[in-house]
Amino acid sequence: MEPLPTANLFIEGVSRPAQNGKLFDNISPWTGEVVGQAAEATAADIEHAISAARKAFDETDWSRNHTARHQAVTRFVEQLEQHREQLVTIARVEVGAGVGAANLFQVQGALDGARDLVNAFASVTWQESRGVREFMGSNTERVVTREALGVVGAITPWNVPLYINVGKVIAALLAGCTVVLKPAPDTPLMGAIMGELAALAELPAGVFNVITSSDPAMAGEMLTADPRVDVISFTGSTAVGRRIMAAGSVTLKRVFLELGGKSARIILDDADDFPMAVMSSIAVFHAGQGCALPTRLLVPKSRYQEAIECLSLAYQGFEEMWGDFDNPENIMGPVISKRQQERVMGYIQCGLDEGANLLHGGNRRPDKGTGFFIEPTCFIDVTNDMRIAQEEIFGPVLVVIPFEDDEDAIRIANESIYGLGGYVVSGDLERGKYVANRIRAGAISVNGGMSIIGDLPFGGFKQSGMGREWGPEGICEFTDLKSIAWSVV
Repeated sequence: MEPLPTANLFIEGVSRPAQNGKLFDNISPWTGEVVGQAAEATAADIEHAISAARKAFDETDWSRNHTARHQAVTRFVEQLEQHREQLVTIARVEVGAGVGAANLFQVQGALDGARDLVNAFASVTWQESRGVREFMGSNTERVVTREALGVVGAITPWNVPLYINVGKVIAALLAGCTVVLKPAPDTPLMGAIMGELAALAELPAGVFNVITSSDPAMAGEMLTADPRVDVISFTGSTAVGRRIMAAGSVTLKRVFLELGGKSARIILDDADDFPMAVMSSIAVFHAGQGCALPTRLLVPKSRYQEAIECLSLAYQGFEEMWGDFDNPENIMGPVISKRQQERVMGYIQCGLDEGANLLHGGNRRPDKGTGFFIEPTCFIDVTNDMRIAQEEIFGPVLVVIPFEDDEDAIRIANESIYGLGGYVVSGDLERGKYVANRIRAGAISVNGGMSIIGDLPFGGFKQSGMGREWGPEGICEFTDLKSIAWSVV
């Protein structure tokens, strides 16, 4: 495994080290070893990034010159596309993605989404006439304008960093905002590379800035507390989201949160190919490290034993299809870190303590390498009140829950503090859509439909967050409306 380049800060158009020259280690999940280093931003560096973003918003025409801005962001997206292979390498080495996952959702999904946002820009209405209205004996001409919110602090996680970085940064820039991106400590290079590509795209200085730090909280706390930052857009855990919302309330910031999930996949008894629907439900893509991945599998009691048999076959068949760094078909590698490995193993023990039974897996896999490997794991005999059914594990762990009928399935799916994604499989499309409409979540797939894609809004209900990313709605989240009226004869 070749070493990765150093992740530098990118502030006011310049890629540079931290002011004190300090670095922190970038650890590959595949080996648990150092594969690169990243700049350890100081408080002064973060202050510089905020000042640069504020200056670029207040003192340039970035927010007002829609044509020039769209052209600049288009160049930025083109640079991302031209450096696709470099991005795939970072996703494999730094993020721990299998080759299949790195090529698909990790990178190509991000690039497709970036292009979708660039194309969605044309559908945003920046000024709309509301006509003349007579009021109290005089006529008034009115327009409604859409304006950028200001400086955005974008705080992103480690699981699909390029995809989430792009969803926030490209949308905010298209809206006319300026951005300070703070990537997760586990994946600093996927943020830093965006700074380097922004320079190649000749984005104006200060419009986009990147700060990296091994401290998971300092930079985010500074962004959230600083009155010069108008918006915080955060993707991560619900617990941290609560803290950001509370801290942002002091300055009444606009806060967008995309938080945890415990999405249910409901397979109804009339599914056209019930065995295949069940077998394709194993929680293995990117080791289950996705907030909207379905980690609760709901199957009818009348076909419960059949479902268990199908899952057993699926997991046995997958045994040699994961954990190989060089296999282009692998979609599952290690979890991101030793800390995450311990967390997931703790939940597996919790499931056993709660009385659930392991159908498959449940172990570390040191035979796969020196990194943070956990084998694909499936619990049966699960009830929806167990912690493993209610809490986000963020690992390759599936729980299987039986239901009586459609209403019972809907009840179980909704019996959660989360509401991010949902999945329904039925041989009757209208039946499937009825169930989908009853699930309280932001993105629902019926019979394999793509409900999470770059031209559709994405976000959660309940404690899965607030606000929407992607599509024209994702751009408009970073804007506000202003009414202007003038007297006419």
